[in-house]
Amino acid sequence: MSDLSNQTKAAGEDRHALVRKGLARRHRTEWLFRAAGLTAVILALGFVAILFTTIVSKGLPAFQQAYISANVQFDPELLNLDPAPERQAGQSQADFQAQSFAWQRELAMLNWNALVEASLRDLLPIGFEIDSRQLLSIVETSERHRLREMFVADPSLLGQTVPVEMLASANVDNWLKGTINRELGDAQQQLSAPARQLADEFYENGVIHMGFAWALLTNVDSRSAPASAGLAGAFMGSLYMLLIVIVLAVPIGVASAIYLEEFAPKSRLTDFIEVNINNLAAVPSIVFGLLGAAVFINYFRLPLSAPLAGGLVLTLMTLPTIIIATRAALKGVPQSLRQAALGLGASRSQMVFHHILPVTFPSILTASIIGVAQALGETAPLLLIGMNAFVAQIPTSPMDQATALPVQIFLWNGNENRNFFEARTSAAIMVLLGLMISLNAIAIFLRTYLERKK
Repeated sequence: MSDLSNQTKAAGEDRHALVRKGLARRHRTEWLFRAAGLTAVILALGFVAILFTTIVSKGLPAFQQAYISANVQFDPELLNLDPAPERQAGQSQADFQAQSFAWQRELAMLNWNALVEASLRDLLPIGFEIDSRQLLSIVETSERHRLREMFVADPSLLGQTVPVEMLASANVDNWLKGTINRELGDAQQQLSAPARQLADEFYENGVIHMGFAWALLTNVDSRSAPASAGLAGAFMGSLYMLLIVIVLAVPIGVASAIYLEEFAPKSRLTDFIEVNINNLAAVPSIVFGLLGAAVFINYFRLPLSAPLAGGLVLTLMTLPTIIIATRAALKGVPQSLRQAALGLGASRSQMVFHHILPVTFPSILTASIIGVAQALGETAPLLLIGMNAFVAQIPTSPMDQATALPVQIFLWNGNENRNFFEARTSAAIMVLLGLMISLNAIAIFLRTYLERKK
């Protein structure tokens, strides 16, 4: 009897040992899985942190720009022209416009660089010698046009001296920010030795100071005056395309998903459509660009580089994403809700619009906003419909020539003036990321708000 009890006890201990061994193995496996998952999360966050740190560290200096504080005298001797024409009694509109255009042409022929040079020479240290070309190299070339526009807007400036904050040239901006190696020889420098010395003295004396780079946000792109190049034209182009995507892709995508999920009969045709929608979601975006160039540009003759063509291409690209996400939200609704609505006598459309859509609206809204944000960051399809063209004015309608923020980033990244545009490229990326993060934050906020409201 004692041997039997000992054997039973030994067998129980063996089983307990096996259980403990298996439990330890399961705990070890769980720990390894948790460690692997945590490592993956840390690596992902690390890569994101490296990406953002690199972009922000390179882009932040671009939001500061060198300005030259000068007093510009609109000298009548330099601006030797007749007063601005005024419309006389009985003069036709056409004659007055012709007279005004002739005055503006005469105005454009004046030497506005002489005004810029005179204002800078008044600021030179005593005994400092520098020729006109070197002196003008520290000021952005677009500033002479700005002085002309100031005079056109207010001809009474003739004979007056007004303080003007002029943009320093891109080379001066690079020199003062230290993006150019000061140890390089004169042959490798972008500024002459007197211009570099003058820039340093002006900066020490406060004539040149750093301020917020408003030109980056309010100006259009510029090739002749890189310091005044901005994102305003690209931003408006992206805004027009975004509105087109919202107006077309969201309602069409949501309506298509509702029909396929709730109303379409289960048939081979429906299955064929579903398979092709899933395939379209995996098609590279550049293929949609080829489609847009062939259909919208060549066949429908839409203007090249127009936001309308770009918006239609992005609409085609975004539709599959919105349809798939909306159908996934509809599939998540319990069948009991549908059966209860139908059992109470509701029609199928009443069941969908009164009971199903209110439940899925937060998810559909989130999917739509994320799809639109994805379209905002697309570049490849826009390049194929000509939206990489240089556009020197802000588009006023979807039919005007324009570019987009991602395309502007692409163009600046390939600019030959790398010392200056590398920082501007990173700053443009920061602006684009800010817009996309804002759209995603709005999507999350609206989803959370609507879910709580239910």
